Amino acid sequence: MSATPHDGAHGLPDDAARAAFAAVDLGASSGRAVVGVVRGVPGEERVDLTEVARFANGPVEVPDATGSGLYWDLLHLWRGTLDGLRAAGAHARSLGLRLSGIGIDSWAVDVGLVAADGTLLGNPRHHRDPRLAGVADDVLARLGAAEQYAVDGLQVLPFTTSFQLVAGRHDAAWPLAASVRLVPDLLASWLTGVVVSEVTNASTTGLLDATTRDWSDRAVAALEDAYPELGGLRARLADVVEPGTVLGPLTAAVQAATGLGPVPVVAVGSHDTASAVVGVPATDERFAYVSSGTWSLVGVELDAPVLTAESRAANVTNELGVDGTVRYLKNVMGLWVLSETLRTWRDAGDPVALDDALAAAEAAEPGRTVVDLDDDAFLPPGDMPARLAAAARASGQPVPVTVGEVVRCVLDSLADAYRRAVERVTTLSGREVDVVHVVGGGSQNALLCRLTAEATGLPVVAGPVEGAALGNLLVQARAIGVLDGDLAALRGVVRRSVAVERYEPAEELAR
Repeated sequence: MSATPHDGAHGLPDDAARAAFAAVDLGASSGRAVVGVVRGVPGEERVDLTEVARFANGPVEVPDATGSGLYWDLLHLWRGTLDGLRAAGAHARSLGLRLSGIGIDSWAVDVGLVAADGTLLGNPRHHRDPRLAGVADDVLARLGAAEQYAVDGLQVLPFTTSFQLVAGRHDAAWPLAASVRLVPDLLASWLTGVVVSEVTNASTTGLLDATTRDWSDRAVAALEDAYPELGGLRARLADVVEPGTVLGPLTAAVQAATGLGPVPVVAVGSHDTASAVVGVPATDERFAYVSSGTWSLVGVELDAPVLTAESRAANVTNELGVDGTVRYLKNVMGLWVLSETLRTWRDAGDPVALDDALAAAEAAEPGRTVVDLDDDAFLPPGDMPARLAAAARASGQPVPVTVGEVVRCVLDSLADAYRRAVERVTTLSGREVDVVHVVGGGSQNALLCRLTAEATGLPVVAGPVEGAALGNLLVQARAIGVLDGDLAALRGVVRRSVAVERYEPAEELAR
């Protein structure tokens, strides 16, 4: 028999729904709208999550001047966002509530160019676009890798925003562009008419100072000097704001399109990893995290960036987080390799269901073939089984052939990459950790979580799956005044809201 909720200190039942918020969480393969309902009396709140809409996302290959370019279908994402907000409003009304806030998070680095009259000058390029090959080397040769790292603290990745701008400096759209907007900032500007640059996503551009948390005049000027076509770049960058900034209400046009009223839009941790780290159910600061999805981001949370020569040599990045924090992390290729493997088999007429692939991997020989998934060979779309075979041959290891061998190779290699990343970020930062938290879609992969515990020698706590959406919602609720407290308090709400699985390093793999 369930107990009847009693009246809390504020005259409401302890389990009463207090407010509803909508998180638009855009990933590389799908977008979703999630409603979070805050329940409970102050100090004992939890958030109930309901996914109310989901839509596909992915790169679109289009013929262009380079032969074939890779783009995001931003108009599809905009339509999915509006449909999701419409569904979120309906769900809130079914509970007798109105939405109290909206927040958007997405992947990083990719930008849309907007003309002075507000016109979008084409779809954003995808960060796996082939024209980026070699651009990073040219930029760093001109600007100096050490000088850049001393300012932005970023690892060298081929698709950093500054490299993308250099690659596109001769595009017909560039002279017409009055504004350069990261994807979540662009969508938020369409929702509200307010143009800003949210700091967690801006910190991935190569144009932000990791210490001051603002645009670096030095970095921007250096890029403009090296590539005169980019002159005027600084004027195209909107003011930087911190997570929790209330941007303003929905425009009248968006209100009409969604059936919502003047709901405020909040700048959350718009980099999905920044929101996901807020959603880590940690009890103290001694944790590492793996935000596991198409990409895996493996790191620790710090109070200040690590800008040493040793950190640069190890190619560790300093991305900025919520409440003045730094996400000191390594990018790992992630479950992209597995999803591309399944796609390759499907396109070849031999589809394999994910559950069947994981079962075959669990039965396969452990540690038979472990390759470096961070090699650039695994970055673009393509035949991943063939690339895994090539990497195995090149390293003198057995070539994976069967479904079980191929998928086990991917998961063993991912777990090993996680181990290396955790060791690197903890050693270079001096942060000791007792546990690894895995959040995001990869937290549902029990075999990968067990392999990660074995590889790192640390307990792995898996969940929440919707870590980014939950972190998004928590920052909104605090900004609007429904929740209170620091990150530790918000993580207390996470622990009361979600169920997690724990994997011990000594646990034997079920085979």
